[in-house]
Amino acid sequence: MTDEARKAVALEYLKRLDRGEDFFELFDDHIQFYFPKVGLVNGIDATKEAFGQVASLLKGITHDYAYFNYVVNGDTVVVEGTSSGTTVDGVEFRAGVTHAGRWCDVLEIRDGRIQRLFVYLDPDYAGADTDRYPWLAKESAS
Repeated sequence: MTDEARKAVALEYLKRLDRGEDFFELFDDHIQFYFPKVGLVNGIDATKEAFGQVASLLKGITHDYAYFNYVVNGDTVVVEGTSSGTTVDGVEFRAGVTHAGRWCDVLEIRDGRIQRLFVYLDPDYAGADTDRYPWLAKESAS
């Protein structure tokens, strides 16, 4: 695969995710998946379950494709970006406006399939976990 082909697979995954379409066909059956507060899971069935857990937090999400930063090295594609959306409780989030919305994904893509997907972000989309952080507690007290 070329670097551009790998980037295209990563982008297609994110676009399908945003549209609520099936993206699991882009994953290898033996995928390794990581998401904060979910942990590391192995295999397509465990990954589907993990995505279900994460999806239970969100009503919708949109990634800002035009502003992605890509780093490609061999099979590894790193995508850094921003997003916005709404939690199931109706709380809106947007990168640069709220605490949520900035993220970084590390993917390994071989033979057109995502073999590994590690998602790095703060899963507190609603910004509810601020009391434990003195700098955030000051902001909310103002």
